[in-house]
Amino acid sequence: MTVVGPFGLSVRDQALEADVQTGLSAVEAGLLDATKSEVPFITEAAQHLVRAGGKRFRPLLVMLAAQFGDPYAPGIVPSAVVVELTHLATLYHDDVMDEADVRRGVSSANARWGNSVAVLTGDFLFARASHILADLGPEAVRIQAEAFERLVTGQILETAGPRDGQDPVGHYLDVIGGKTGSLIAVSGRFGAMMSGADEGVVDILTQYGERLGVAFQLADDVLDIASDSHESGKTPGTDLREGIPTLPVLHLRARAAAQGLPEDLELVELLKGDLTDDQRLGETLGRLRAHPALEQARRDTVRYAQEARATLDPLPECYAKSALEELCDAVVHRAG
Repeated sequence: MTVVGPFGLSVRDQALEADVQTGLSAVEAGLLDATKSEVPFITEAAQHLVRAGGKRFRPLLVMLAAQFGDPYAPGIVPSAVVVELTHLATLYHDDVMDEADVRRGVSSANARWGNSVAVLTGDFLFARASHILADLGPEAVRIQAEAFERLVTGQILETAGPRDGQDPVGHYLDVIGGKTGSLIAVSGRFGAMMSGADEGVVDILTQYGERLGVAFQLADDVLDIASDSHESGKTPGTDLREGIPTLPVLHLRARAAAQGLPEDLELVELLKGDLTDDQRLGETLGRLRAHPALEQARRDTVRYAQEARATLDPLPECYAKSALEELCDAVVHRAG
């Protein structure tokens, strides 16, 4: 048993391990190549987050999904580079919107060079992803365009907030289905599709990626409150500071509205205050960490991960399927 990829995923087959490791190494080289520019400053900014590392969760999913067809097909590594470049581009933009200072344990691009450079660098990465995508064919272009539309729509919905009378939790799940689930779904789809897997397998791995993506984001919501910066690689309470109502906060509000407990109402009021103040943010984080709303969010994370796992049932038993099932367990463990 060998540990590879994000979350210490264990691979129990030497051939699968070799395929995954070789693929991820090729993706890493592809990312560095795609982020080079004739302008040295652009190269430095574009490679800032690439060199900071990261879980490479989406490329790993591409590699595992490709095992259900020909894992050596020529489009697999480029498609994995495309999804990771797209993801990295969104991180540059997200950090500007969130005014984040830290990303993956290093200074965010906006903290280092300012918002304009960060936004334009994200745009540069989108352009490079599109260039690679063009060689993968019109169907790949269409799939990526639809996913990107969903991603942006999710971000806009988050900014706009729920409509009058709309359930805030339902709205939030729609948001993260777009923001996070869409691109992880594409990772599963590209891996299977580029490998020539049967259409039914492509559909299964697309649905799996969608559900796993939601679980992945919910786990991040829990980590934003429960972890310290050493564990998560970014500043704890970033979402709270920006007033973004993640799932634990939404559960707290619902509980406060339904039960009217003084301690819940007090915490809701605390969340409405100025959380750019470090002392107030620290107090809020401490109280949320001890609140039942955080455990409720953990249970939701488990539920979506279990749904992703169940989606895989029709696939034949193999080491790749076992690895995909373990990814579900790993996501749950992150929120534990």
